[in-house]
Amino acid sequence: MSTKVAARRLAILPGVQWTCPETGIGREGISRVSIQIFEQFCEQVSHRWLVGVATHVLANAASPTMVASIVIADDETLGELNARHRGVDDTTDVLAFSYTHQGEYYGDGGRPADTGENEKFVTPPADSLDLGEVIISYPQAERQAAESGHSVAEELATLLAHGILHLLGYDHTEPDDEAVMKAEEARVLSQVPQHD
Repeated sequence: MSTKVAARRLAILPGVQWTCPETGIGREGISRVSIQIFEQFCEQVSHRWLVGVATHVLANAASPTMVASIVIADDETLGELNARHRGVDDTTDVLAFSYTHQGEYYGDGGRPADTGENEKFVTPPADSLDLGEVIISYPQAERQAAESGHSVAEELATLLAHGILHLLGYDHTEPDDEAVMKAEEARVLSQVPQHD
């Protein structure tokens, strides 16, 4: 990981303590996934399972070697990031921060200059494609799972697949794009490993 990419991660989530014993980098096949879990969710989330889900989704993409970072966070963090980077003053379930493209900004006026969105990031040589970061609110995943009548693991898998697809360039702002993204999400989720 380049110094600028590491600096961006610290800028997005300043002051976060990563104390889960399993937090770190997982490798399965040819993709690399960095998993970081906020301390209060360490016992609810399996690092190994998240690596399996993420690498499964990445394996279904066109590029041979990919790197992605996954963060399981709280509502407060997602709310702050959503306000700062999207102009939406509310928590959300998942945010994807791509190193190659940016999403919509919905706030009044233009995107604030202090978001770092116009910065060019140095990425590793062409032997891998560093896609970016997916940040998921565990409490929001719990609420959505309860509302939908399925497990939190199933909801986390859905949010993780959704976020990675955003990193790969999928979007759902237009109805046609949304249909394509939902179909791809359903396809990759149909073969996701079961939670351990």
